[in-house]
Amino acid sequence: TSLEGLAKLRTVFAARGSVTAGNSSQTSDGAGALIVVSEAALKRYNLTPLARFVSYASRGVPPHIMGIGPIEAIPAALKYAGLKQDDIDWFELNEAFAAQSLAVMNTLGLDPAKVNPMGGAIALGHPLGATGAIRAATVVHALKRHNKRYGMVTMCVGMGQGAAGIIERV
Repeated sequence: TSLEGLAKLRTVFAARGSVTAGNSSQTSDGAGALIVVSEAALKRYNLTPLARFVSYASRGVPPHIMGIGPIEAIPAALKYAGLKQDDIDWFELNEAFAAQSLAVMNTLGLDPAKVNPMGGAIALGHPLGATGAIRAATVVHALKRHNKRYGMVTMCVGMGQGAAGIIERV
């Protein structure tokens, strides 16, 4: 599409609103599941891991600034892991609206080529309750497919909350 094409889209909720089909995720259903086990369970059940969950952080911003909680959560998750932002090869930035993704990317200086390379929630859907598992599964398989080491899943959770988790290919 083009900027001109996006500008012609009708707003969804209010006549003078800003939310359109071009800058927000569609209504969608979905399901996702992940199995997270301990080292002991890996051995006991003779499992082969796909990835290692490295670190996680939950942070927030004032509730009236919905959508940018990952700005605080990303550096915290990196600090817990002892990693730098440049160490992350793949970011799955969960987004319901383009503005929030742009705010997170621009504020933190994320490389756009590393953010949602296969499309995020705006392109693929944002089924509430399933998005985190879907984004995490995307990272796990993308790291293997592209021979990358670290990936990160981020989410704005609502009311200013944000979460970020780091996954390592094994």
